[in-house]
Amino acid sequence: MADFTEALTEKHIAMIAAQPVFFVASAAGEGRINLSPKGYDAFRVLSPTRVAWLDLGGSGNETHAHLAAAQTDAGRITVMFCNFQQPALILRIYGRGRPVLPQDPDWSALAAHFTLMPGTRQFFDIAVESVQSSCGWGVPFMALEGERDTLKKAHRQSDPAEWEAKMAKRTRSIDGLPTRATDRYIAGE
Repeated sequence: MADFTEALTEKHIAMIAAQPVFFVASAAGEGRINLSPKGYDAFRVLSPTRVAWLDLGGSGNETHAHLAAAQTDAGRITVMFCNFQQPALILRIYGRGRPVLPQDPDWSALAAHFTLMPGTRQFFDIAVESVQSSCGWGVPFMALEGERDTLKKAHRQSDPAEWEAKMAKRTRSIDGLPTRATDRYIAGE
């Protein structure tokens, strides 16, 4: 049976800290629903009612487009964690989010919570509205073999000027929604 709370509890926060992967779902009023897996040490609980994650440049920018459509959709987002070990547990964070890019005034305050990685494009800052935990009894046991270094390696090997030019062209989602481009390459670690 599912349990709902208005904020993250200490038990939720401990479960989140132990997970090597999380999933993000977002949607605008029209078009596709986006569901993306995320890895690396990129998620932070900033308070029981606020979370954020560091986003690297990748193949698309759908979450940004959906959250930027907030004038009509209010930036709805869901983040899900699954415990693939014991105890079985699924945790969903429902909230309202916004992208924060390096050129934004609150970039530095968010960046202080993270170790920046090569190719860091933006943060997603989420106001938690509710948290749902459920049994997860149908989720299989899985073990982490290791992180893929491929994305960070590709960004490390990028020429900063070419990377910035590439990101500057990515101003539309796959459904044609607008996104804002980051204004700089971040070398990170």
